[in-house]
Amino acid sequence: MTNDQDMRSAALESLKRKKGFKQYLVVYVLVNAGLIIAWAMSDPRPGFWPIWPLFGMTTALVVTGWNAYGGGSRPITDKQVDEEMRRLKGE
Repeated sequence: MTNDQDMRSAALESLKRKKGFKQYLVVYVLVNAGLIIAWAMSDPRPGFWPIWPLFGMTTALVVTGWNAYGGGSRPITDKQVDEEMRRLKGE
């Protein structure tokens, strides 16, 4: 980051990703709880069908969490750009 404006922009993007993850987490819990309750109140003999939406939503939750708190949340540095340029040049 070269100046305060760049740092502020990076911090704002990071906060937006974290807020989005928290919002998705609430939706995840509510939707999946509703599906499990619906399954429990219906005939459970066909099997645990909520596993399919749980699988998809859990995958999305992991990706969203990784982008908010893991490797995807760090801004690209000038050093990383320089290293990538050297790699592309074959140096």
